[in-house]
Amino acid sequence: QVHMVESGGDSVQAGGSLRLSCAASGLTHFAYCMGWFRQAAGKEREGVATIYTGRGSTYYADSGKGRFTISRDYATNTLFLQMNNLRPEDTAMYSCAAGSGWGGACRRPINGADFTYWGQGTQVTVSS
Repeated sequence: QVHMVESGGDSVQAGGSLRLSCAASGLTHFAYCMGWFRQAAGKEREGVATIYTGRGSTYYADSGKGRFTISRDYATNTLFLQMNNLRPEDTAMYSCAAGSGWGGACRRPINGADFTYWGQGTQVTVSS
C-alpha cells in the first residue's frame, strides 16, 4: 500500500523560504513521475512541479519557475520542494503525488488526473 506524507508547511513572511518534504512508501516500480500540487482557498488545484525519478528530469509550472526546486532523495525515497522568494499568492495547501509507475504522468502541462497516489497536504501561508 502506498503512503505519502507531507511536512514542512509553515507561515512565513514574503521573501522567505520553505522546504517541503514528502515521505513516500510502498512505491514498487523502478521509476515514477512524482509531483507537487497546490490548492488555494476557493481555487482549483494546480500543478507546481514534477520529477521523473527514472532520469531526474524536472518540469516547473510558470508559477514556480526560478523560485521552486523539486528534488528527490533516492536513499530515503523522500520528495522535496524548495521554495524561495515566497509571495502571498503562494499561500495554499501543498500536496505531493505520484503516478502509477514510469513517467506517464509527467506530461506538460501538469495534470492532476494523471496522478494516482496523493498525500494529505501541508499548509503554506505567506504574509506580506
